[in-house]
Amino acid sequence: MTQVTTGGAPDHHRYPVRVYYEDTDAGGIVYHSRYLNFAERARTELLRDAGIEQAHLAREHGLAFAVRNCEVSFRRPARLDDLLEVRSQLLALRGASIEACQEIWREERRLVTLSLRVASVRVEDGRPARIPAKLRQVLATYVQPFTED
Repeated sequence: MTQVTTGGAPDHHRYPVRVYYEDTDAGGIVYHSRYLNFAERARTELLRDAGIEQAHLAREHGLAFAVRNCEVSFRRPARLDDLLEVRSQLLALRGASIEACQEIWREERRLVTLSLRVASVRVEDGRPARIPAKLRQVLATYVQPFTED
């Protein structure tokens, strides 16, 4: 995966996604719920690029990240065989949550914007839990104010 950088810190993380037949309806238009899948993959890869693997997070820290809130704005449809790019930015890092913005683009056209709050929760009971200091330090390097391309 590639990242666009400015001043040494990532501006936003970029993740490519190809639209397959399974992602579309009979007319070849991407189902609205698939955009959530594309965004989830991109967030996972952002974490992986930061050196955070979710299986390790659960096993070693008993933590997982779960979407607490998500607002989606659909602007244009994606279609079968489109090559999309999910651009992810972390906007704020709180004690037990992360605020993020993700945009899904086709070439130079923004198709979908997602505004999210992702919570850090204990695997055992789903209750909120503080993000460990070491992980906060790594994630802090990815926090940037929102910028529209």
